[in-house]
Amino acid sequence: MTTASGPVRIALLQMTSGIDPGANAATMADAVAQAAGEGAAMLFTPEMAGLLDRDRKRARDHIVSEADSPTLATVRDAAARAGIWLHVGSLPVLADGDNAGRFANRSFVIDPGGAIVARYDKIHMFDVDLATGESWRESAAYRPGEQVVTVECPVGKLGLAICYDLRFPALFSELGDRGCDAITIPAAFTVPTGIPHWHVLQRARAIEASAFVISPAQVGRHADGRDTYGHSLVVDPWGEVLLDMGTEPGLGFATIDRSRLADVRRQVPSLVNRRPIPRSAMARSGA
Repeated sequence: MTTASGPVRIALLQMTSGIDPGANAATMADAVAQAAGEGAAMLFTPEMAGLLDRDRKRARDHIVSEADSPTLATVRDAAARAGIWLHVGSLPVLADGDNAGRFANRSFVIDPGGAIVARYDKIHMFDVDLATGESWRESAAYRPGEQVVTVECPVGKLGLAICYDLRFPALFSELGDRGCDAITIPAAFTVPTGIPHWHVLQRARAIEASAFVISPAQVGRHADGRDTYGHSLVVDPWGEVLLDMGTEPGLGFATIDRSRLADVRRQVPSLVNRRPIPRSAMARSGA
């Protein structure tokens, strides 16, 4: 598989996904065609792009295995017809072999022939009680992933993460150690957490991994009653924001210039300077 070495134009789809998978799939398919028409080599979509529904009983009727997913079939066909790479931020699918009957929150990388070349199941589950009264228990319905995943694509070596993974720096340290040129963090971030944390954490992950960060997001009021923060971002390895899509759904474009990676890594060689912390240094000192 070959990847471009010069500047690459990418597209991000900021969505207000709802409870109708067919409508969400159509939105993604239209975006695939538009992104290709405007010269993008790859399109990135948000977490839960195919179905966003906090009513799990209602949502269960639409969640099937990967092989049986009409949403996945639709976007694979759209990518093949447009001849473009596609990263589906995530879809809910049945988790094979899970004794509790849980789902997987799974992202897909699809090549211009429509083939799935990488899959990633979200590792960290969003189990929180917010001060606003919002309560989320992702682990009650979703099985956490167990594999760190990278894939070669037009932006170089791409590391995969999803939403709440953003808060766990060990994952990004591993992706940095694996030499990722870019990391994608599709999200459906809440507004109360997004306002104080979204931008600063995205920039921090780009800086510590010395990589581009590409983060398409859900935005606005959704059919299930939730509100998401938006602000899909592209951040360069120096922490500079190249694209911020604000609070409206639609397509945004940015250019990934991989020559920037060598410049940043030369100025701040943190990846090669990193050392394991001795266990003695982590022990509490006694009085």
